[in-house]
Formats: sequence, structure tokens, C-alpha cells
Amino acid sequence: MTLPNWAREPLVHFLVAGAAVFAFFVWKGEPADPASRDITITQEDRARLSLQWEQMMQRPPTDAELDSLTETWLREEVLYREALRLGLDRDDAVVRKRLANKMDYLATSIAETAQPSDRTLEAWLADNPHRFADDTTYSFDQLYFADKDTAIAALESLSGGQNGEDMGDTISLPGTMDAGTAGAIERQFGIAFLESLNGGKPSPDWTGPVPSGFGWHLIRLRARTAGRVPPLADIRGRVESDWRNETLAQRRDDAYQLLRDAYQVDIQK
Repeated sequence: MTLPNWAREPLVHFLVAGAAVFAFFVWKGEPADPASRDITITQEDRARLSLQWEQMMQRPPTDAELDSLTETWLREEVLYREALRLGLDRDDAVVRKRLANKMDYLATSIAETAQPSDRTLEAWLADNPHRFADDTTYSFDQLYFADKDTAIAALESLSGGQNGEDMGDTISLPGTMDAGTAGAIERQFGIAFLESLNGGKPSPDWTGPVPSGFGWHLIRLRARTAGRVPPLADIRGRVESDWRNETLAQRRDDAYQLLRDAYQVDIQK
């Protein structure tokens, strides 16, 4: 039986997985009700604690160790419920960030295990030859800024048509490079700078700010020329890793946008 195209879409998997997680917690009675003073530790709960211990310690826990694990879990549950009762989960930047990270993980977890076909990787290699050619060269202009906010303001001015000749802070880095190699650029500017050159497209427009070990840069990529690209069979691991990293980032952004579109947002200024 052949699945329809929409059924293979990872975003569909993300929504199904989210619904399954929601249904599981509804069935299990979670999240904890802070108003409830009743805590039931089931045999399944103790079995889960035992399994977690065995996976970490490579042996089953003794009866005393399992009792200690149970008491530790009970202590966390009591304190967790009391924290909810006091509203300590609200307006907490750490809790907020951790929950957001868990949602990002849920959005990308399925894509992490996906196995791309040779056809997919061949297409990725054809679309991004500069990432894998040993002798790719780059021609670009760059403006250096010690402060990120200053770089952002300069980019706005450049987008408005202002000339960039008098912009930027003084530093002993070339403002212009013609046919520079990847190795030379990474040694002078750092890997983040080089990745920005790989991620962008040649254009007369300035982009950034891009970080380096010195500060922040605005970049105008004038040309990028890829040399000989090895066959997929020779660099399959590199291509798959690159494809996976980019795919995960795109899936995360797509999943967020899907959720974001369900909200009516009013930003008052």
C-alpha cells in the first residue's frame, strides 16, 4: 500500500505525535493538578524508575535502591505541585525556555531518524556544490563592527541606499577579498563567517550581522565559485550530515510557523 504524499510529510508526523502525547497525558492524568493532595505511585511508575536506573547503571536496582528512587521521585512530585500551587512556573525565563526547547525537540525528533535516499542526497549535492568542493573560492566585501546593535543600524542605512565606504570600525582584516579559499577565510574570520558565505547567495545587497571572534560583520557576497565536487559515494556521510542539519532547522521553523498561524497576536506599541 502506497501512502499519499501528504502522509509522508514530517509536519503531519509532528502533529500526530503531538496529539498522541496529549492523549497519553490525558489518559495518565497529567499534568499534575496543583489543587490535588492525592499522589498515587503505581507499579508502572516503579517499573519505569527501575528501567531508567538499569539503563544508566547496567544492572537492576536492589529493593532498597528502588525504594530510594521512589522516594526521590515523590519528593520531586510534591515540590513540583507546590511550585505550581504558588505559580512559580509563571514568568520564569528558565522554565519558559526549557518548555520551548522541548517543543522544538518534538518538532524535529522524527526528522532526526529519517534516512534520506541517494536521490535526495544527489539533489542536495547538486544544489549545494560549494559546501563540498575542496577548492571553492569566495569574493566578498565586509564591514566590521565591535557592537551588534551598531551593525544592525548600519545594515538598515545600507538597505536605504547609503554608501558603506565610511561605515565600520577599524580592524586589521581585509575589507575586500577576491577568490579567497575556504581555508584562508576560516583562518582569518572564523567558521561562522564562512558558513554565512555558504548559506547565502551572491548579491549586491549587504547581509548580517555575522559573528566572528572579533565582533560582528556585514557581508556582501559578490561571487562564489565551486571547483571539483567529489562523487556522492566518496562523501555520502558529509552530505547526509549537512542535509540533516539543514532539514532539522527547516522543520523546526516550519513547525513553529504552523503553530504560530493558529494564534491571533496583537502587539501593542
